[in-house]
Amino acid sequence: MAKTRIVLLHKPYGVVSQFSRLDDKTTLSRYGLPALVYPAGRLDHDSEGLLLLTDDGGLARRLTDPRFGHTRTYWVQVERAPDDETLARLAKGVALTDGKTLPCRVRRLEAEPDLPPRDPPIRVRLNVPTAWLELTLKEGRNRQVRRMTAAIGHPTLRLVRAAIGRLTLGGLAPGQWRWVNRAEL
Repeated sequence: MAKTRIVLLHKPYGVVSQFSRLDDKTTLSRYGLPALVYPAGRLDHDSEGLLLLTDDGGLARRLTDPRFGHTRTYWVQVERAPDDETLARLAKGVALTDGKTLPCRVRRLEAEPDLPPRDPPIRVRLNVPTAWLELTLKEGRNRQVRRMTAAIGHPTLRLVRAAIGRLTLGGLAPGQWRWVNRAEL
């Protein structure tokens, strides 16, 4: 039996989570990833951070199906600083067009995460402060984090997936990848 191959990639901003060409967008094919591994889940073109790839379809389904409870942690830069009541509402789950989200863990980050600058940088509005939040979810609907922060009146400016379960970016620069042992999952 062949060994399952699992790769952790720090997906840069502006990259589509697929290998095949899509219009003029940059794809995963640019990063020298091993053959026959495919994304276990997705990160939108305008999101960045941890993306797992594997050659094991069953593993990919287990990692992405909410029934298995694999958490995903995001660092989110939002417009304005939400108050405690707003964060509590977010944590309980918010109503979206496709139904209410599951409860999640939310905390305000005291300092900006240590991340490389984004290219292009986020838009800056001199009269509108920003805040960084950490959200940990067990589900992954299409553009869910962005829709959740918009629903509470704090649009997302930058979105970085920092962890899947115990796996973290661990100092990988955008575009870098490393092998993952199944025991790390």
